[in-house]
Amino acid sequence: MDANRPQRPNRNEPPPRKPKGVLILLVFAVCVLLMLQLGSGSGGLGRSDQELDQIEFTEKLKQGQIRSVKIDGSEVSGDLASGNKSKTYKVTYPPSYFTEAGHLNALKAAYEENFKGEAGDRKFEYQAPSLLSQVLISLLPWILLIVLAYFLLFRQMRSSGPGSILSFGKTRARMATQGPERVTFDDVAGCDEAKEEVQELVEFLKDPAKFTRLGARIPRGILLVGVPGTGKTLMAKAVAGEADVPFYAIGGSDFVEMFVGVGASRVRDLFRQAKENAPSIIFLDEIDAVGRRRGVAGFGRGDEEREQTLNAILVEMDGFDTDDSVIVMAASNRPDVLDPALLRPGRFDREIALDLPDVKGREEILRVHARKVRLAQDVDLSIIARGTPGFSGADLEAVINEGALLAVMKRKEGVETEDLEEARDKVRWGREKRSKVMDLEEKKITAYHEAGHAAVAASLPNAEPVHKVTIIPRGVMGGATMFLPEKDRHDYQKAWLESQLKVLFAGRLAEEEFCGDISAGARNDIQRATDMARRMVCEWGMSELGPIDYSDHDETAFMGREPGRSRAYSEATAVAIDAEVKRILTRAYDEAKVLLKANRDKVERIARALLKYEVLDAADVKRLMEGAEVETLHDGKKKPVQPSLRAAAPGPAAAAPTPATGDGIQPLPA
Repeated sequence: MDANRPQRPNRNEPPPRKPKGVLILLVFAVCVLLMLQLGSGSGGLGRSDQELDQIEFTEKLKQGQIRSVKIDGSEVSGDLASGNKSKTYKVTYPPSYFTEAGHLNALKAAYEENFKGEAGDRKFEYQAPSLLSQVLISLLPWILLIVLAYFLLFRQMRSSGPGSILSFGKTRARMATQGPERVTFDDVAGCDEAKEEVQELVEFLKDPAKFTRLGARIPRGILLVGVPGTGKTLMAKAVAGEADVPFYAIGGSDFVEMFVGVGASRVRDLFRQAKENAPSIIFLDEIDAVGRRRGVAGFGRGDEEREQTLNAILVEMDGFDTDDSVIVMAASNRPDVLDPALLRPGRFDREIALDLPDVKGREEILRVHARKVRLAQDVDLSIIARGTPGFSGADLEAVINEGALLAVMKRKEGVETEDLEEARDKVRWGREKRSKVMDLEEKKITAYHEAGHAAVAASLPNAEPVHKVTIIPRGVMGGATMFLPEKDRHDYQKAWLESQLKVLFAGRLAEEEFCGDISAGARNDIQRATDMARRMVCEWGMSELGPIDYSDHDETAFMGREPGRSRAYSEATAVAIDAEVKRILTRAYDEAKVLLKANRDKVERIARALLKYEVLDAADVKRLMEGAEVETLHDGKKKPVQPSLRAAAPGPAAAAPTPATGDGIQPLPA
């Protein structure tokens, strides 16, 4: 095809619609011009007569300067005598002035009395206004209002598009398209069990007789639950891509509007369309926006729009007119707040949980997202998967994308391992702040703080292996000690938790031991250690108080606590809990201090290496723990950081040190 040849317009496409605003302005301008034309009388718009008001006209009439009078409607015009010259004049009276009794005769009598010319020169003409002009002048404002109302209101009501007034009650569900870029089950990884359960739904839609021959009934509703980023919406897209049936997707917030009854109307319209195109699937994203439990914490009052919408969903899913060929899928990250009537069998029969992926699932997810990315030959995604515990599918996608962006900015031919590791740290903790100027004293405190974490963790058999130590500020942290877990932990042993407490306290102890003072940089460590010890006492029964649950559940906190309601244990028990938490933390603090003093030389070497290189990997920490000197750490292959680039010289002009905040120790999941 010739590229220079102009392309013909597609005949199947509708012609572009003219904007309605231009047409409205055109009608308005025509009406205004018509009013001006009619109001100007027979003289038109181009007259150049001398304009006189009524008082001036009366004075000149009494002085005999009016030669002729011509009355046309409400306008008086004629010749005006001024010395030896004459010129025209024009006077405008109110409408229907001369049709009233006496006004016309009085004007004619005054003209004949004061005009001094010959009787034959008198010209007094009167032309009564036409009935049509009077009607148009009186009705024109109303006609204009009706025309504007037609274009602004009635045309909108007659139209059926999304912007019409009567379309508020119509559903806003989007029909999933079956294009070449559709999502399939091959694009979903890390949740094999969930895929198998959803696969049953697709098989039923493709071959219903396979299930009904034994009397089985496919679930009418499937609820996808999980923390944000685990792939609930992606799973629904995969079902839409696999099933060759109409798929309607809508968000829970799209039902509720400012108009009363709109949500219920949209629900009925959505199910009506789905039934007309059955078998079909309806996907309700974030259903907790309209499906929250009624009658708790102010939700579900009888006059609430959300309750009417929820009632409509309940009736459509399992009411008198239920269609088994319409299957409803929904997604929510708060299933505990949903109404029990919505979760009963017959509505949402099955609840599929999408948990955070394990190490195998994370590797599969990384491989799915790495299909469109050019990776270097030495990239091992299994190592990246091990270093991302607690990452969701959305986080892993962000890691791949950020790694690709970093490789592009560095003008590389492929994404390397260091790019993915930097992207992982950026997603979890934020971007490195290499341009931040640090006081030398602050840099020293941060180095010993992170060295204490690393040395104690490397000395404990139950602690996670150290992956990287850095004193470069990142996000809100002044430094970080990062670990590479050997496995995903779904259960926590008491020995491992006690090791975690020692590692958390090692940073504060290193500041006290080597810097002679403590800073506020350990506030995150103290907070996490306190939370861990309290959970050991209140939730996990790992204390002398015994296996008793003293925790407050999140459901009551979210739903609202009743006024005056107290906790489930006495004040004496609360005192005992606080004492037990303090005992666990104090013991871990004392044991960490003993361990830190036993490895004093190792902490010193790691801190000096951090001050020189700022970043140490696992191999560097291992060599330093084995006794290697800082000067021979990299054998000249890695250049030390220039102090003038990122550290301010101490002195009166130096800024007050800001303590390091946080570290890279992996937190326990809630």
